[in-house]
Amino acid sequence: MNFKPLLNLFSILVILFSFSFIFPIIVSLIYKDAAITIFIRTFLIVFVIGFIGWLVSRKHNEDLNQKDGFLIITLFWLVLSVAGSIPFVLSGMSYMDAFFEAMSGITTTGATVISNLQSLPESMLLYRQLLQWMGGMGLIVLAIAVMPLLGIGGGQLYKTEIPGAMNDQKLTPRIKETAQALWLLYLVLTILCAFFYFLAGMSAFDAIAHSLSTVSIGGFSTYDQSIGHFNNGLIETVCMVFMLLSALSFALHYAAFYMKRPLKYFYDPELRFFVSILLLIFASAMLINYLSISEGATARELLFHTVSIVTTTGFTVGDTSQWNPSIGFLLLIGAFIGACSGSVGGGIKSWRVLIMINYAYINLKKMIHPSAVISLKIGTKNVENDVAASVWGFFSIYVISFMILLLGLVVSGLDFESSFSAIGACLNNLGPGLGSVAQTYEGVSPVGKGILAFAMILGRLEIFTLLVLFTPMFWKR
Repeated sequence: MNFKPLLNLFSILVILFSFSFIFPIIVSLIYKDAAITIFIRTFLIVFVIGFIGWLVSRKHNEDLNQKDGFLIITLFWLVLSVAGSIPFVLSGMSYMDAFFEAMSGITTTGATVISNLQSLPESMLLYRQLLQWMGGMGLIVLAIAVMPLLGIGGGQLYKTEIPGAMNDQKLTPRIKETAQALWLLYLVLTILCAFFYFLAGMSAFDAIAHSLSTVSIGGFSTYDQSIGHFNNGLIETVCMVFMLLSALSFALHYAAFYMKRPLKYFYDPELRFFVSILLLIFASAMLINYLSISEGATARELLFHTVSIVTTTGFTVGDTSQWNPSIGFLLLIGAFIGACSGSVGGGIKSWRVLIMINYAYINLKKMIHPSAVISLKIGTKNVENDVAASVWGFFSIYVISFMILLLGLVVSGLDFESSFSAIGACLNNLGPGLGSVAQTYEGVSPVGKGILAFAMILGRLEIFTLLVLFTPMFWKR
């Protein structure tokens, strides 16, 4: 391992993160709340630590290799969560609760241990939303945009931070330009979302705050009732539109707006599959609700929750405890499938599920016609057998990880229904679960919160990026 160059890049990333505390400081000044000292102290602590690390390693700015990339991304998300938890600790939360909240924010999971959100200062509310916005696209990508200016390569980080379809296609020839293009798209979506929220009836503060967590597919809100607090169909429509836009591959957005090829939206097989899953789950939820003894949900609520859960955002608009329990599990299945690859959403990803379904179908056909030569094709692209095999390998590790985490959470004392949904919600970066974790995770034991925090980062890094660090081969020279 190249520890000095690793420390150098790590320190720069920590310094960059420290500047995020300036925004809640500004909000504290505007609203004159008491949290300003918390954020000033946090900014100084994080900046000084990063600056000392940079001073020690500033002469070691060589390029990092592939192993370094895996290590720094995993460690950075962990340290980011530790640094992000400082304001919560200084405000009086326990260390585990603060770490859980910060990890949930930076991984865009949206699970919270805080109730009565309205009692928090505006600066603290904005800070929670800002954590999700930064985590949505990833501070690593932002770092890639500026690292070349500092003489530090970022190619390896880009490859490990953005898995899936975008791993094979650089949107622009140079990684720096790619990261800048991604962030510009992300920023424009956020500004548009805030603007339309404001037009739909939100206050300026709520519009900005909710745009940060909507475009990042995070799900944090400034109210306990989430989007349901506003009871406004227009606001819900804006929310659904931008949740869907953020759940699509940013490679598609780039092709549509930078390359002037908007028709790619209509021809992309993953997008068509993703929309089909949404419609199927919504129709199934409507049918279950209709056949129930008492219809507990309206079509408007079911549509919103279908979009929110399948995109792994986690916003809510009503009390789901009155619904048929089957609907909750149906929506959770949709979260397992998740958003499109190359998006900021969670889940297994639609592209992988599409490959697995087609690969299974081909194998069934080969059982009937053993001598037939059948190629796996998604849209107009041929998918090699080793790609399909790696997708199934990912799925097998995903299932094994889920079962181990589920066992650990049940052993920690949480009931099975809540444990199953909590692991599913955190591993897929969704947020709200079923049972006792439908609203907050406040009642989960400290050990359980630690397990769930691990599930969050495991899901955010798409399992392999984190698990590879636990293999002896990784640490061999």
